[in-house]
Amino acid sequence: MFSPNQHHQQMPLQQARLLNVQIPPSPIINPSSSSVPAVVDGGGALSQAQSLVISSKKLEDELLFLGQNIKHREHNIKHLNSCIHTLDDQITDVQDILGSSTTPMIQDSHKPTDLIMQHHQQSAAALICQLQSSADPYSTKDVLGVVASLGKVNDDSLSRLLSEYLGLDTMLALVCLTYKGVEVLETYDTEGFVSRSSGLHGIGASLGRTMNQRFNVICLENLRPYVGEFMPDDPQRRLALLKPKLTNGESPNGFLGFAVNMIHLDSAHSLSLTNDGHGLRETLFYNLFSRLQVYRTRAHMLQALPFLSDGAVSLDGGIIRDNGVFVFGTRNEMNVRFAISSYLPENLVEIVKQMKELKWKKETTAEELQREEEILTHVKYTFEVKKQEFVRFMAQSSPYAIQYPMQATPRRVTPR
Repeated sequence: MFSPNQHHQQMPLQQARLLNVQIPPSPIINPSSSSVPAVVDGGGALSQAQSLVISSKKLEDELLFLGQNIKHREHNIKHLNSCIHTLDDQITDVQDILGSSTTPMIQDSHKPTDLIMQHHQQSAAALICQLQSSADPYSTKDVLGVVASLGKVNDDSLSRLLSEYLGLDTMLALVCLTYKGVEVLETYDTEGFVSRSSGLHGIGASLGRTMNQRFNVICLENLRPYVGEFMPDDPQRRLALLKPKLTNGESPNGFLGFAVNMIHLDSAHSLSLTNDGHGLRETLFYNLFSRLQVYRTRAHMLQALPFLSDGAVSLDGGIIRDNGVFVFGTRNEMNVRFAISSYLPENLVEIVKQMKELKWKKETTAEELQREEEILTHVKYTFEVKKQEFVRFMAQSSPYAIQYPMQATPRRVTPR
């Protein structure tokens, strides 16, 4: 009933956006009223039937105009919501680059290697740290180092938290590039016992270090690497992971990013390492942290519980592991933890400026969205008023229409 005819033109965009659309109410014509002109032969005046058709057509056009306005507003709102969600993702990506704190702390006076050699003297990790810090010609080129020494973070709370999440055995694990390198670390005699005269045990004995503890070795070429996109133009090659989204399309409150992207790698380790061209982030740290999410507080983390695919941690000490285990109690102070990075991006000023611009764009877009929603509410209200007016008009006209059937003017349909 409300389709446009050939004389109706589509509402201009400028007119639609202004919508102080104040359409004057059409008078309701009472067919029994004497104000409806009577039929006059020769066409000197409009018949009552013609008057009804004209009034009905006017109401119909007004409803069509308002309906198109509603559709236009709903399209604008959908577009603005999409823009806000995109800006949220961009803000999170920039936050990953800046780290959990925009002002990196001063680097620890004690390096992870020093802490390992001080507190775990009889460990394989301590021996590797000693060998790599000296000019010892022992062939450890296939051993990249210890997990604790291969990454840094920009925040002390995050350093302690991620170290506790991984646990001491993992923090002290050796990271080897190839399986051939793993094989030479430890050998066995004919009866299956560990040989104390070869491998790391033999080197340790020659240096006066006795290794009586088990130790873990992670082989990069045996890990299943991350398969997906990377953040564009990022020298750290952070992973473009799919961010958690609420039903409204926004990220949960307090979401800071993914732990795997908050690890800073030295330039040597941010480049390709394996024969397949994979670096530490998409191999070692992706397997250690996967999609572990980082939140500002426990409250934020618990609110986002339905969106935690691989667990979460919060800067105030909360831990939820990927198997649904909640960690309670006082935080364990690890004597081995990730170093605090003094790294600042070379284009830090530009990045901070970019963050401010993104937040400003989000604020202005949110304001525009609010205005569009208010206008949409007004247009819908006006549409309902006009619709009720049309219904009343048709109800009042129906007795006359039955007595004097109106001849509707056929509308031309533009061929497609």
